[in-house]
Amino acid sequence: MTAGKLYQQLQQQQQVQQSMCSLKGSLLTLAILTLISFTYLSFNSLHSSPPPSISVSSASLLPATETTTKTVVVQAGDGENDEISDLYHSPRVFKLNYEEMEQNFKIYIYPDGDPNTFYQTPRKLTGKYASEGYFFQNIRESRFRTLDPDQAHLFFIPISCHKMRGKGTSYENMTVIVENYVESLIAKYPYWNRTLGADHFFVTCHDVGVRATEGVPFLIKNAIRVVCSPSYDVGFIPHKDVALPQVLQPFALPAGGNDVENRTTLGFWAGHRNSRIRVILARVWENDTELDISNNRINRATGHLVYQKRFYGTKFCICPGGSQVNSARIADSIHYGCIPVILSNYYDLPFNDILDWHKFSVILKEQDVYQLKQILKDIPDNQFVSLHKNLIKVQKHFQWNSPPIKNDAFHMVMYDLWLRRHVIKY
Repeated sequence: MTAGKLYQQLQQQQQVQQSMCSLKGSLLTLAILTLISFTYLSFNSLHSSPPPSISVSSASLLPATETTTKTVVVQAGDGENDEISDLYHSPRVFKLNYEEMEQNFKIYIYPDGDPNTFYQTPRKLTGKYASEGYFFQNIRESRFRTLDPDQAHLFFIPISCHKMRGKGTSYENMTVIVENYVESLIAKYPYWNRTLGADHFFVTCHDVGVRATEGVPFLIKNAIRVVCSPSYDVGFIPHKDVALPQVLQPFALPAGGNDVENRTTLGFWAGHRNSRIRVILARVWENDTELDISNNRINRATGHLVYQKRFYGTKFCICPGGSQVNSARIADSIHYGCIPVILSNYYDLPFNDILDWHKFSVILKEQDVYQLKQILKDIPDNQFVSLHKNLIKVQKHFQWNSPPIKNDAFHMVMYDLWLRRHVIKY
């Protein structure tokens, strides 16, 4: 090999080595820059604020017991933050849907029927069927009413079975009156036939009002029945029909709450034995020293408002079904701050698709009546306090007002109807 060729080979090797060093240097530089970038981004993210629209309290990061409540903060459109509890199944969805309902929901009330007989107006706003009367009045006082049926999401059939009962109408005649009235609306207006009644609703709190619809099969099958006696086993159709809370207003005494230290009685019930579960409850626990159980209503002669005052001093108020699954005692318990113990099978509780009843009540099967005292005694003090605090938060949902106010019983019923508004109209 000549000296010239050897020299050329040495130059080529040096150039390759220089290129390799240059490549290694570039890769090293790139790696250093990448490391610096990631370090900067990580440092910056640790010091940045969370998104402003939704935040969850630190409590939500902890394991939740059955009665632990979390708070979700949702930024409203006006820039104000409203805290809503997970007493609702879907707190954020409830808030957003509720706002949309307030702005857009429209109800058309059929104008037919003489208000002096069974139509349009409530019989009264007092007594154990007051919920029906309040709804009839509130719907006219609210922003939801429209006089234009083409704007309506739903149609209200304004016939009152409570007024019929007040005028002494028999069940048989009540059925005929409801049938004739609905058939007259079907003949006069086009709206029923577009959906066979699926976008219509009917409100009744008296239990015979449910039976009064039996003469119109599509009223049972398709229309929404808003009723106080929503039992799964007597014709109530869950997810279509709506449970109306039975509220005996006006309340005799102010609302209770934030007074757990005064509640020394374990459990309380007094009432008529007009159902099997009430008979068993009275027979098993009437003479117990820790449960205050009376097999009849408390005589007014014993003192002024003795029955109502018992709620204030009791931890758990027993709410067995009567002739139907429902009882105004549930709303009484909530109002007076006494944890309701639901002792009624197949009861679709009011607003059950909105509120998580396990967070503010005790729900038992009727067969649990024999172990009732031990079940209540086994509830830890901290769980009782949590149930009580949650109960205070839902009191507003079981109160009727005239005119209606935000989040009261009327608006909760309207929200349940809003959830059922989607219907194909032909």
